[in-house]
Amino acid sequence: MSEATTPDEPGFRRAARVLVSVRVRQGRARVRTSFVPTLQAAVAAGLSWALAYYALGHEFPFFAPVCAWVALGFSADRQVRRVAELAVGVAIGVGLGDLVVHVIGSGPWQIALVLLVSAMLARFIDRGPVLTTQAGVQAIVIVGLPALAASGSSPVGRWTDALVGGVVALGVAALSPDDPRRRPRAQARQAVLELAGMLDVLGRGLRTGSAHHVEDALIRGRASQPALDDWREGAANARNLARVSPAGRRHRDELGALGASAVYVDRAMRNARVLARRALSAVEGDHERDLGGVAAAVDSLARAAGSLAGNLGTGAGAEATRRELLAVAQRLDPFRLAPDDWQVQSLVLLVRSLTVDLLEASGVPEGEAREALPEI
Repeated sequence: MSEATTPDEPGFRRAARVLVSVRVRQGRARVRTSFVPTLQAAVAAGLSWALAYYALGHEFPFFAPVCAWVALGFSADRQVRRVAELAVGVAIGVGLGDLVVHVIGSGPWQIALVLLVSAMLARFIDRGPVLTTQAGVQAIVIVGLPALAASGSSPVGRWTDALVGGVVALGVAALSPDDPRRRPRAQARQAVLELAGMLDVLGRGLRTGSAHHVEDALIRGRASQPALDDWREGAANARNLARVSPAGRRHRDELGALGASAVYVDRAMRNARVLARRALSAVEGDHERDLGGVAAAVDSLARAAGSLAGNLGTGAGAEATRRELLAVAQRLDPFRLAPDDWQVQSLVLLVRSLTVDLLEASGVPEGEAREALPEI
């Protein structure tokens, strides 16, 4: 959960090491979540080429795999409607571009004409912007690269290739097992693990009085923001899917809870970064400070966040995590943890806000989460 730290390592080198570690970890997580859909899209592209080449006899079926790949992409968020929009958009652009090149040739005014016609036709067919964009882009490819059109004898050859790719993509999207919770769950786990790791390093810095560890925690917290952004975006897409998909409607409650948790965890990370900045001035100060109580609370929050990551990643109940967080909240009395040090008391207040955010992320209502804190 945390990286080893060398206290005498130069600051820029330590920061670079922490950043690289976070980026590598996030990259691995993206590869894990994208591997299966990317494999499906790659196989669909190869199958489309084979069908157009062997079944239709097209010598260069370039647009069959292009349409399949564009329509499916590498994301697990494959609504059949969206795949259809992309496939139809590619087919419209390729068909109109082919027709224009064979009838009136290629050039600047031909590109303008085919863009206008393809966009208007796409807008007539559907209100989705994706369809219109793809129709225009593929039309530009055909008209702007006349060698593609010259490679075939029929003005509808590439259009039928695009149709083949679109049909294969629709088949993959319709037949692939689709659980709309899978991607936001994986994103939730990764994002909350980033928060847990950041708190783990911060707790160690507070416990040992090491400014290097606190700086590492702050760097790691800042570098983790993309994971939180991906989760919020994935949760929003899943909620939109829940409105139109039967599978999504069955899981509407969990998808909504994942979206709400994404907001609370994002707040928690922002509070954790503020806590790290304040903690840095506390450990770098001239006087000796008793930071043991704050460190223990942050360590407990790190463990609870790790448990919460598992709960959100699997959809399991978070009762044990909530109990752990409530126990931490009950200890956060700034006047008991630091009766004579206002700076440590300010750290405790920040930990209180962070704890409330995590309690809400685990499903505790806001009022109940705040009532768990000792009165001050």
